[in-house]
Amino acid sequence: MFKKQDAMYFDNFIQCAGYASQAAQMLKEIFRNFDPAQMPTWMDQIHQIEHTADKHRHAMTDQLAHAFITPIEREDISALSTRIDTLTDKLEEVCIRVYMHNVQTIRPGALNMLDVVIRASEEVCRLLEAFADYKHSKKLKEYIIRINSLEEECDRLYIANMHELHVGQVDMADVIAWGEIYTYLEKCADACEAIADSVEYVVMKNS
Repeated sequence: MFKKQDAMYFDNFIQCAGYASQAAQMLKEIFRNFDPAQMPTWMDQIHQIEHTADKHRHAMTDQLAHAFITPIEREDISALSTRIDTLTDKLEEVCIRVYMHNVQTIRPGALNMLDVVIRASEEVCRLLEAFADYKHSKKLKEYIIRINSLEEECDRLYIANMHELHVGQVDMADVIAWGEIYTYLEKCADACEAIADSVEYVVMKNS
């Protein structure tokens, strides 16, 4: 394990990933108990999660700017932090798109994609916990493989959902709305994979 001052960076990764997972679970609650009238309240709640995650990230960035020695290279800390932040941002963007397009009901395909994103975000949390002791952890590769597999599963659902949308839907407003929502859900899965890629790169670089 790293020294106390170094552990702060890894703790921050874990905390921020936890906020992303929390945002994913919040989005699930929104989708499963959907009420268009509640969307402004729900958007505010998910934004608060994103804002709290941002504050934690900025605190780490401030410390990084003044650190003399870091446990891994500065640019790698910054890149991984940015990718974790991107995941939370994309989850919030899904919620925003639902509100912007005045969606009245949630399509089953969106729930299926979100379930995969939630599983991927949970694996990201496990990955980052293991990353804190990456020189000794034997689970890192397993988590990375799972995240990559879930991203591929989300890709397949995205393609199927987009096909169904364009074949069966005659309302162009719905096609545009759900095309965007599906795309942002797929971006959430991509963001999980990007985090896994960053961790894998850092581990290889420092092994």
